Amino acid sequence: MPTTKPTTQRISRCNLLQQVLRRVRRRGLLNSAIAIRDISKLYLKHRFLRHATGVIHVGANDGLERHLYALYGLHVLWVEPLPNVFQRLQHNVSQFPKQVAKQALITDKDDVEYTFHVANNNGLSSSIFDIGDHRHIWPEIHYINHIKLRSTTLDSLLAEEATTAMYDVLVLDTQGSELLVLNGAVNTLPRIKFIRTETADFETYVGAAKIEDISGYLQDYGFKFVRADKFAEKPGIGHCFDVLYEKRSSVGAISR
Repeated sequence: MPTTKPTTQRISRCNLLQQVLRRVRRRGLLNSAIAIRDISKLYLKHRFLRHATGVIHVGANDGLERHLYALYGLHVLWVEPLPNVFQRLQHNVSQFPKQVAKQALITDKDDVEYTFHVANNNGLSSSIFDIGDHRHIWPEIHYINHIKLRSTTLDSLLAEEATTAMYDVLVLDTQGSELLVLNGAVNTLPRIKFIRTETADFETYVGAAKIEDISGYLQDYGFKFVRADKFAEKPGIGHCFDVLYEKRSSVGAISR
């Protein structure tokens, strides 16, 4: 398992907040106490990255978190399946020398053709699954196109990379197929210290795994639930979360 960065390389809470605040001020976005609270929440949500050396981010879209990862000095492997979105991703991360992008559809099987459904929100809600109860929270989102893509597993993708030892965080945002990605990462999971995944306690997409399914699977690989940050909900339907898991051999790291 990769060791954590030396203390001198870690970003303290104060230093991180100062850097983020400078970015926000430059863009004219800091106009209320709400912004400061949101930045503090951002720190708490991502402070585990202080103990990381690299991130594999599956379901990259256009690389929204690229600045956050750069603040921590992390190596990043972005993975995005949609060809047109991948082009934007490549452009967005090209200014970060430690970040690279790969175009691939990650599931639990190699070289299987899937129908990939393209959503109308710049691809953010695109999935191999049909939309389920997701429509009750975001009724404006629907599919506008369907393309054929062939899959690979995360294990196979990483086997093509010259160097992978620095990647000790796995981030998943694959719109319902997160458990499939994990099923295809059995050789990758032993080196991972933290997993952050988007999930829900209801069927957002038809056939999608729920939070209890992912937690049960990761428990067998030595991961412990750390926190769930709710980002959406609908009474009578359920809640959507960003969930953080930590390898038990690393438990306690994020409190430091």
